[in-house]
Amino acid sequence: MNNKSDEVRADFYRRIDQHHLFPLWEQLHNLVPKEPADACIGALWRYRELRPYLTEAGRLITAEEAIRRVLVLENPAIRGAASITTSLYAGLQMILPGEIAPSHRHSQSALRFVVEGRGAFTAVDGERTTMEPGDFIITPSWTWHDHGNPTEAEGGEPVIWLDGLDIPMVRFFGAGFAENYEEPVQPLTRPEGNSLARYGMNLLPVRHASRSKTSPIFNYPYSRTRETLDTLLRQDQVDPWDGVKMRYINPQTGSWAMPTIAAFMQILPRGFSGQTYRNTDATVFSVVQGKGSVSIAGQRHEFEARDIFVVPSWAAVSFHANEECVLFSFSDRPVQEALGILRESRETH
Repeated sequence: MNNKSDEVRADFYRRIDQHHLFPLWEQLHNLVPKEPADACIGALWRYRELRPYLTEAGRLITAEEAIRRVLVLENPAIRGAASITTSLYAGLQMILPGEIAPSHRHSQSALRFVVEGRGAFTAVDGERTTMEPGDFIITPSWTWHDHGNPTEAEGGEPVIWLDGLDIPMVRFFGAGFAENYEEPVQPLTRPEGNSLARYGMNLLPVRHASRSKTSPIFNYPYSRTRETLDTLLRQDQVDPWDGVKMRYINPQTGSWAMPTIAAFMQILPRGFSGQTYRNTDATVFSVVQGKGSVSIAGQRHEFEARDIFVVPSWAAVSFHANEECVLFSFSDRPVQEALGILRESRETH
């Protein structure tokens, strides 16, 4: 191609730019790459380094003032986007003894994974549940929810959990709404444990006909999850890539517990050295127990209990467990499955 052709094309590009157009052929390989080119990178947050900042935040602002006292975990490659992956948000929230985080609701779906402390509560759509470390708790889209903590005299202690929301996804669709409740705490209409009794025992009310895409169970207690993992670890073969890994489901449908966010729990036996895999669903991990390491796109990260790390889309990942490890994780897998774009690769070596 000669200089004259270059000049003619450049002139053409300038003229169409005035009409908010550009030539696809100049960007085709970027828009339709041979494999995912995730804007995010692998990263690990060490809890022991973050914990003092949460304590300091507790001194700086009350939960009521802040609405939600949260330190947002931003992927280092997309700072300013309030995102840990391109589709998901994550943050560490703390509520102190005697505090209330006021009731509100929003279009975004949320999960809570309890990292530290016990005895605080979250109330969702008229029912409370007490939080214990390792519990997986759901706040469905557009449901009233508030959080609270007993006073120190009543045995309250600081409670910290990992928030996971589909904020970037909802923002992409331009579908975000929010509303504050007229009182700090919503009225309770059901006793604690009612949802788990109705829907969490492989039973459903006889005339129950709901087909909600979000699970009617909003607290999956860690004690039950851990019992399942321990039983399967003793009785089943350990998967060479995942150890023993289970997914949280909606008992009405057998599908994902949330329509936009998948949640998982897995256990890696002591000495586990996993094979490498890749998934298109970028995934956020929270270490419940144990010490080990994860290799993400060739970079090794040492982890311990309560650390958080993120694996980008299509990054090569493998685990090594120095001691028995339990990992909670979440991703946008339900959306990718629904769109037919999820892809996985399991390497053998």
